[in-house]
Amino acid sequence: MGKKTISSPNAPKAIGPYSQAVRNGSWAFISGCLPVDPVTGELAGGDARTQTQRVLENMGQILKACRMDFKHVLKTTVFVTDLSCFADMNEVYASFFPENPPARSTVQVSALPKGALVEIEAVARK
Repeated sequence: MGKKTISSPNAPKAIGPYSQAVRNGSWAFISGCLPVDPVTGELAGGDARTQTQRVLENMGQILKACRMDFKHVLKTTVFVTDLSCFADMNEVYASFFPENPPARSTVQVSALPKGALVEIEAVARK
C-alpha cells in the first residue's frame, strides 16, 4: 500500500504545504497539531492547559480520519515555547493517554506558528 494523505474537516486545515497526516499501510504520521479552533481558525486560549486540550482534540479528529484513536499512538513529540508550563501540559496530555502512554519527547522551542504555546506531532500504528 502506498502513501495516502489524510485530512479531517473537523481539524484545522494545514497552514502550509503539508498534510494533516499521511498513512501508509498500518502506519499514520500526524503532522504537528496546533491549538487552533477548526471552526474559527483562531488560537484557543492563552495558557498551556487550554492549548494542549485543543491540540489533542484536533489530533483526535485526525486520528479518527485515519481510522485510529489515541490507543494506536506509539510516539509523540511535544513542542513548547516555555518548559515552565510542562506540568500543565503534562496533566492534560495524561488525560488523553490514561493507559500505556506512547513514547514521548518534549522540547522547548523559541517560537511556534500563530504564536502557539504547544504543538504536538505523532506516529501511530493500527
